[in-house]
Amino acid sequence: MKPTVILNRCADYDAQRIEELVFNGLERLDLNPRGRTLVKPNCVTSGPYFPHAHTRVEFLEGVLRAIERRAPEPLDELAVGERCGITVPTRFAYNGANYYSLRKRIKGLKFYHFEECPQVEVPLYHEGRLRDSFFTPEPVAQADFFVNCPKFKAHPWTTVTFSMKNYIGIQDDRHRLLDHDHRLNEKVSDLQYIVQPQFVVTDGIIAGEGRMLTPTPFDLGLIAMGNNQVAFDSVCCHIIGVDPMSVEHIRLAYENGFGPVDLSEIDIVGDLSLDEAKERGQGFEVGLIRVEDYFKGTKIRAYGGRPPSDGGHDYCWGGCPGALEEAIEIMRLYDQQTDEKLPPMHVVFGEYDKPIQPGPGEKIIFIGDCAKYSGQLGEQLVQLESVYVDRSQKRPLDAEADDIFMKMWSVRRKMAKLKNQDYIRIAGCPVSVAEQTLILIQLGGLKSPYFDPKQVVPFVSAYLSSRTRTAFSRLFGIKYNQPGPMLRGRARPKLNLPPPGIPTPLEIK
Repeated sequence: MKPTVILNRCADYDAQRIEELVFNGLERLDLNPRGRTLVKPNCVTSGPYFPHAHTRVEFLEGVLRAIERRAPEPLDELAVGERCGITVPTRFAYNGANYYSLRKRIKGLKFYHFEECPQVEVPLYHEGRLRDSFFTPEPVAQADFFVNCPKFKAHPWTTVTFSMKNYIGIQDDRHRLLDHDHRLNEKVSDLQYIVQPQFVVTDGIIAGEGRMLTPTPFDLGLIAMGNNQVAFDSVCCHIIGVDPMSVEHIRLAYENGFGPVDLSEIDIVGDLSLDEAKERGQGFEVGLIRVEDYFKGTKIRAYGGRPPSDGGHDYCWGGCPGALEEAIEIMRLYDQQTDEKLPPMHVVFGEYDKPIQPGPGEKIIFIGDCAKYSGQLGEQLVQLESVYVDRSQKRPLDAEADDIFMKMWSVRRKMAKLKNQDYIRIAGCPVSVAEQTLILIQLGGLKSPYFDPKQVVPFVSAYLSSRTRTAFSRLFGIKYNQPGPMLRGRARPKLNLPPPGIPTPLEIK
């Protein structure tokens, strides 16, 4: 059978209208939620400064209600699960998105915060994989019915973030940043082996263009639903005039047998034709701007050097350069004087072999482990070597992640050194959006969004609550048949198998 993608008109965030459309979509696709049903939205961030970055609460409510109605028997569990981005507690992001208000209207609804959950190891066996296994939160591994509920958005690292890219949130911070570099698209493709959703439904009512954390609103006025991620993402690409084979993670998933990209192999139905959807998507900006071009005309002079040679890439689309682009936009939203306050600076990524000519007093920051430079900087002859560690030497079991307050302390300490010297390296692979935001705050004396008087109390409360629960989860992880936060072997994930012929870890084994 051909995969199906349903396109429906939806002009506004009316939860009842969304419920009816989604219920009809589930019925048309002959899908019956069952057992432990998990809905994974895109809640990378939220709140007053990020109104278009996440799956809206009204949309999520309509999806959850439709799932309850369609289930032939009472569900064992109906849950929402996510790990938000930029090292912010997921509890804070849920609160900013008003997700917790759904508890009053949907009886028994459970919320999972993936950084607080025990992590299950899922083995990988396919050729060309980046790793032999991934870790994913227990609710994902044990879901009987998995629903992917992304936001229709552009992405500065992967072109778009629809269904497949939303999978970056099915890992906690320790594992999320592993391979979040020049091979990010390969990681996104590999993540598809963890689980395949039975149902995909995207919030395309007000889409987000240009970026993923700080997108500009784009009135698309549609809801898309489907039962195959590759087919679904391919149709979404066509809506905005993008060739799905030009999006690396879609191409890789297609080549690995996860679904078709050719429109002739996809049933496209609904009350909105693809041609009509394309008319609505005209002019949608996807991003993918090199860092040199992004900062033209500003006080930041950026240089995009070569990333490590593995993978054959000449630019690190999935790592540090894009993080700086998101960081500057966050600060521009929060402090409108950001560009005036920042001093002239030079920021270098990767292996750069061309001259850098700083003016008097201008600082040079080398970002990332792979930064490498040999040459004259003012009156100094600089020989900066790469400290990049090959991914084969990075074991998921050894992965660690600093919380946001540790990052604040670390960045402050590193930037203090820059006062007494002309250049500095900020190590990391990648150096995250949060860290690069903190760098800008330190350099420009900018207002910190982390200490916004309106947000600081709920932020610290969410942080303390998350840290406490994470500690208890690790302490009492034995209830999942394995002490500690990592579950290996005994907790076999209930992989939601894709259609016959698509390889999964258990089938291949």
